[in-house]
Amino acid sequence: MGSILDLRSTNWSYYTVPIAFMLVMVPHAYSIVLAGKNYDLDSPRRTEDLCAKDTSLGKAVLRRISRAKAASANGFETLGLYAAGVVAANVAQVETEAVNKLALTYLVSRAVYNFVYVHLQDNKRMAPIRSLVWLVSLYAIFALFVKAGIQIN
Repeated sequence: MGSILDLRSTNWSYYTVPIAFMLVMVPHAYSIVLAGKNYDLDSPRRTEDLCAKDTSLGKAVLRRISRAKAASANGFETLGLYAAGVVAANVAQVETEAVNKLALTYLVSRAVYNFVYVHLQDNKRMAPIRSLVWLVSLYAIFALFVKAGIQIN
């Protein structure tokens, strides 16, 4: 019985790059929704300052806005390296299933990272989980490059 997502013969990895970009944008969009009328379309980087001055927003909401923006920034910091890893693995003709699994590992870890960072960080004891999930995403990126290097050599 075949699976819906054939990881062996269909190369899905290139499709994951725009999906990864969308995952980076999710917490950013969430911060805009939370900021509401305080979102400054003309100068978006002022939004956190404007929110801080809005006494109708509670501290928990302000922290969540800040964490959502940070989760998005963190995603952008890894996105280029991830895309390069996907390209390197494909150019080196790394086994399709391996590339697909690493790509999915990256996507899932980034989705979990966003959730843990934005929603579960109200409890500071969850911070190690965020770091662990972040390390999983880095593992996926590095593994793409290492597998490419091994395959080329």
